[in-house]
Parts: sequence; structure tokens; C-alpha cells
Amino acid sequence: MTFLRELLAVILGVFIAGGIMFLIFLAFVSASASSFSEDAAVVVESNSVLELKLESTIKDDYSVTDPFASFLGGNDSDVLEMHEIISAIENAKNDDNIKGISINSLYVNAGISQTQTIRDKLLEFKESGKFIVAYADVFTQKNYYLSSVADSIYMNPVGAADFKGLSSEILYFKDFEDKYGVKMEIIRHGKYKSAVEPFLTNKMSDANREQISSFLNSIWSEMVSDIGESRKKSNDEINRIADELLIRTPKLALENNMIDGQLYYDQYEDKLKTLVGTDSAKKLNILTLSEYVSSGKGRIKSSASDKIAVLYAQGNIMYGEGDQSYIGQGKMIEALKKIRKDKKIKAVVLRVNSPGGSALASDLIWRELELTKKEKPLVVSMGNLAASGGYYIACNADSIVAEPTTITGSIGVFGMIPNANELIGRIGINAEQVGTNKQSVGYSVFEPMSDDFYKVTKEGVEDIYTTFVDRVATGRGMTVSEVDSIAQGRVWTGAEALENGLVDKLGSLEDAIEIAAELAEIEDYRTTNYPRFKVDFQDAFNPFSISIKTKEKLLKEELGVENYTIFKGMKEFIDMKGIQARMPYILEIK
Repeated sequence: MTFLRELLAVILGVFIAGGIMFLIFLAFVSASASSFSEDAAVVVESNSVLELKLESTIKDDYSVTDPFASFLGGNDSDVLEMHEIISAIENAKNDDNIKGISINSLYVNAGISQTQTIRDKLLEFKESGKFIVAYADVFTQKNYYLSSVADSIYMNPVGAADFKGLSSEILYFKDFEDKYGVKMEIIRHGKYKSAVEPFLTNKMSDANREQISSFLNSIWSEMVSDIGESRKKSNDEINRIADELLIRTPKLALENNMIDGQLYYDQYEDKLKTLVGTDSAKKLNILTLSEYVSSGKGRIKSSASDKIAVLYAQGNIMYGEGDQSYIGQGKMIEALKKIRKDKKIKAVVLRVNSPGGSALASDLIWRELELTKKEKPLVVSMGNLAASGGYYIACNADSIVAEPTTITGSIGVFGMIPNANELIGRIGINAEQVGTNKQSVGYSVFEPMSDDFYKVTKEGVEDIYTTFVDRVATGRGMTVSEVDSIAQGRVWTGAEALENGLVDKLGSLEDAIEIAAELAEIEDYRTTNYPRFKVDFQDAFNPFSISIKTKEKLLKEELGVENYTIFKGMKEFIDMKGIQARMPYILEIK
């Protein structure tokens, strides 16, 4: 009887626990429905101003809503999606209730190519005759670049501005390796393959300095040209202002015609009221970008039956299934097979924002794209990065479109393996191996790399480099020698890549979609996004499970953004498996 009572108690406990979980789920669904209802209730009033604050992380791809992240401090408002920003600006252009746009952002949390895309869309917005004005207490360089598109720029009277040109800083670890006895064994092809250079030397090589200088100057040239056109200044004038730091104070910025006035925010609001025709005593109708998106303006509505699939490849390329934190061949292949089967999908646009990664995963994705290209037009759109493995998966497209400031190329290959032989020798540890055959032991992190292992691995690196160059040559209609002359791991901007034949056109994702429609010979169409990720409800209900977004947010808060960037870069080193087609890891343009 005791056993039966205990069994019934266990069964009853299971049912009670299940009931509680079900009630929690119902409460969550109810809260989500309420939240959705609130979002849907956002109304765009007449004489409204759309406010652009771009301090949230801006992603190329679409986000999967994680309904459970809020329980652990996550928040979907921490992420803005590029397609929503662009669609919102397009809708605002034709929205009679939106009288103009106010750029009011402390900084722009986006890459330079993304920033340029938003800026170009704002230029289109101005064609409607509506106003754009900008304000900041402090202008960062990227924020000023975006804000320069405005009809008028205002700065806080005691504010400041950073405008001095672009730079990049790379950390070198050779002395650290020598000091502590842990080093990275490197095998590479490509004299510009600088992803591994910090582990080989303690200073920058001439080749690496040459390529970094080249693409920084190319990007800066784009920014200077755009700012000069908007502020009616020559390139020489803009460069002189940067060299002499002539907008570091509001007074200097005004004297050099880089801003149009010094105002406190309440005075700026009065300017906005005048522009929209609102009485100064009345409240100004300011609509945030998130609110405007929530009102349904974050997408372009269409009832067309024909579709163009936009396949997002964002992040590092790693061998595996793939999720929103990295590109894996699993999800990409699955998505491309679905795209091929869908008769309503007439063309594919591959949106690449990746520094590359696993050569094997890149080739598997390339193969599936090649199969897709035989059935439907394939166009590539390049975002901030489409380098190394990111270019590998792009090279066979019917047409490649890049932003002028896109970082691309980096056609090169390397292998990198940690070695702690010196360290364990210093602390009195010796490793001994036993094997059945000459090569059975292979590589040990505790022994120096053998000549045989180096030779075999070097052959693998050379084979993959040859394959990479062949893929590019075939895809771009070039000879192998022509590709090799611009390869060797060298990084190019989109503008430079147009000149050397690695891309076909400069433009945005919208431009790439239009080209895909032309190739598919369709005029009325809508877009559909791939790959499609789902929330794992089993993990969501696990109290020890932390979503990717929540984990990233917590780490940023604890480490700070700069330290988190270094941590993320080092983690990528640890996660690497196999031969890599990847550009420099931590390359931040300031």
C-alpha cells in the first residue's frame, strides 16, 4: 500500500506540475496577445515627426522573436532590422501624416555600409519635399556622416563632435606567446592573409599595412564625398577640417559650416514644431522608429503571388546546423531546398554579411547555391562584410551587388592550431604518445609540430586555396591567374572590387532585389525571408536555458562593449575547426 500511495503521489505531482506549466504558458500567450494588441494600437497622428534613434544593434537579417527572453532581461527592442528601417523610411516618404524626419541619435550602432544604406534611403526621402533635420549633444564620426544628409544640423551649445578620419587598431600576440610558452601554429596561403599575422609577429607587415590603408582610404573617400556634397564643400575642405579637428566644438563646427546652429533640445523641439506647423504651446507628435514599425510601417505590403526569396547569411561560417548567431551549412541547405521546391519563388537574393570561416561549410553552401542557380536566378547583395568564406559563397551568383564601403575579397586560406609544448616543458610536464602506425598519433598540442604533419596540412591548405580560386574564376568569368593576382588574402572595398572584377555593381539590397526581378522577368512581386528559425520551447521552459540574445546582453553589461568584442574574437579562435577561409578577426574601424 505504501508503494501505491507513493506512486499516486508522484503521478499527482506530475499532473500538478504540468498544470502549473500550462497556466504559465496561457499567461504568456495572454501577455503576448496583449502586447501585440498594444503594438497594433499605435496610430500615426497628423503632423507627426519620425524620429531616428539608431543606438540599438542593427542587423541585416530578420530576428526571431524570443518570447521568453524578457523573463531574463532580454528585449527585442535592443535589435533593429535593416529591412524594417528601410521600409519605414520608404513608407514615411508617402505617408501624409509624417511631415519629416528627425535624426536624434547619440551614436549609430551599425557598420559603415549599413549606415551608408540608411543615408542613401534618406536622400530618397528628401525627394518627397519633406524635411530632415538632425540633432545631437555629441556627434560621433559615424553619426555625423549619417546626419550630414539633413537639411539642417544642430548641436548642443556645450556639446562636441568627433571628426578626424578613419583608423583601425590590431593587437599582436607574438611576445605574449614567447613569454608564456603557448603559441599558435600557422599554415596559410596568401601574403595578405592577415587573420593569422598577430600570432606570427609583434608588428604589422608592410603587406597588411598596405591593404588596411587602401580600404580605409577607400571608405573614407566615400564618406568625404557624401558629406561634401551635402554640406556643399570640396573633398579638400572636408579633409582639412578632419586634419585640424575643426568641428570638435560647436563654435568651430558652426564657423566651418559643418552645423547650422547651437541649440538646446527644447529649442530644437521648437524648430520641429515650426517645421510641422504646430503651435509652440502644443505637444509635438514625435513617433519613434520602433513605434512606426509597430504600426505596420516596417514592411512594404504586397498581395503579389510571385516571390523573391532573400536568404540571409549573417555571422561567422561554421560547420554545423546554424542559427541566428552563426552561419551553418545545415540551415542554409535546408532553406535552399525549400526555395527550389516553391514554384512561387522566381529568384533568390543572397544577402551576405560575413567575415567567412570554415572552408568546408563554405563549399557545402556554395554547392547548394550552384544547384539553385541552375533553376532560379541568383543575385548576391553584400552588406558590411562579404570576405573570404563570405565571398566564397557569393562568387557563383549571376550578379553581385556591393555597397561602396563593403569589405570583401580576402580570397585566401589558413589553418591555425594551438601549441603548448614550451609551456608544459617549463612547468615540468612531459607528454608521451603511443600509436600503431607512422601517422596514427597525428598532432599533439603538447609536442612540436612534426614536418610530416606540416606537409600534409600545408597540402590541404593549398588544395582549398586552389579550389577557392577556381570557384571564383568560374563564377566571375576570369582566368585563374587573374583571380590569383587579386587574391592572396587581400581585402578590398566594394568600390575597389568593382574595379578589379569581383563585383558587378554598387548598390543596396533593394538594388539587388530589383536585378533579381529583372532576371526572373517579373514586375509584381513580394519578398520572403530565409532561413527560418524557430523558438525552442523546450529550452525556453528550461530555467537554466539562456537565449543567445539574453546571454549577449548580459556579457556586454558585465564586460563592457570593447571587452566583449575582444572576448567574442577570442571565443571565435577557440571555436574554429578545420581549415579556415576567413578575414582578420577583430578589425574595428574607428
